[in-house]
Amino acid sequence: MTEKKSNTALKILTGVLAVALIALSIYTIKFYNEEKENEKVLQKEKSVIEDELNDLIVKYDEAIKENEVMDQDLVNARDRIARLLDSVKDNEANLVLISKYRREIGNLKAEKDRLFRVVDSLSAQNQQLSTSLDSTSVALKERTKLSDSLQNTNQDLNTKVNKASRLKIARLKAEGVIVRNSGKIIENDNNRRVDQIRTCFTLTANDLVEPGEKNLYVQVYNPDNELVGDRIVVQHEGGTMVYSAASKVYYENEELDVCILAKAKEDKLKEGTYKVYVYNDALLLGTASFTLK
Repeated sequence: MTEKKSNTALKILTGVLAVALIALSIYTIKFYNEEKENEKVLQKEKSVIEDELNDLIVKYDEAIKENEVMDQDLVNARDRIARLLDSVKDNEANLVLISKYRREIGNLKAEKDRLFRVVDSLSAQNQQLSTSLDSTSVALKERTKLSDSLQNTNQDLNTKVNKASRLKIARLKAEGVIVRNSGKIIENDNNRRVDQIRTCFTLTANDLVEPGEKNLYVQVYNPDNELVGDRIVVQHEGGTMVYSAASKVYYENEELDVCILAKAKEDKLKEGTYKVYVYNDALLLGTASFTLK
């Protein structure tokens, strides 16, 4: 019965994700003729995004207080939202960032729905088993067996939640480099000498991810929030995205080290802090930053 409920929850999750992706494709940004009006609209949209992120954090805080089985998963999700909120507050509003934050909020909401459905499923099963134990007059041995079964069920479901069936990355690092004619790559933080941006990371081992060829993309934004790189336009189910560089890798459920080079035009290389975003198709896997002097 638990397995059937899990399958049902997965089907519902798939529907929710599809609806979220369709909703993202409908989203548009209206332009205003006058600069002041445009700034007000962007600032208002930024405030709305901050409110939505704060609302998500509140919902996670409430869920964390009420659930112990999935406590760490909920805490990790809440921390990712808090980091995104800090990024929204630290950056000036512009069309590129607003669009990116909207996509990330869509992903975060979809993840919230998935986690909360699992929480509800666990709570329902706990309640059902508790009611069964309270209402029956079985022997002490059978009551103990049911209690053990409940504990094992919770542990199995918790394990499945911890092993999210999607790619994850670790040891993400981005830096400016000089690529010699010989192919030798030299790290450098001088914006006048750098000719490419190198992003390196490790795809972590995960048995639940479908093995095979994976599309990996990188976005690099300079201190003026300009995209650095080849401007690779990709049409996803949820809409169009533009990337700095791309790579295809074959993933076999084991750790895999990946480095992606983004070509950099001289007029885009400026002093300051650069932001780097790594994607598997349209799914954001991680972010990093580095500085050129």
